[in-house]
Amino acid sequence: MQNQMFQQARNAVNRLVNRNSFSQADKQAAQNAIQSAYTNATAEEQEELRQLEQQLKQQDETN
Repeated sequence: MQNQMFQQARNAVNRLVNRNSFSQADKQAAQNAIQSAYTNATAEEQEELRQLEQQLKQQDETN
């Protein structure tokens, strides 16, 4: 069962990526959600969180 913080982090990044435009505050909120999710994440979830961080970074570079 996935933890709730992990799911929230995933959803936050997906919302930003799908919008193609986001503020610095939106990016920070997504990053905070990712960091919070690391606390109780399984090894598999941690790997996906790393991928979400990379996706967020790439999206930020294109905006």
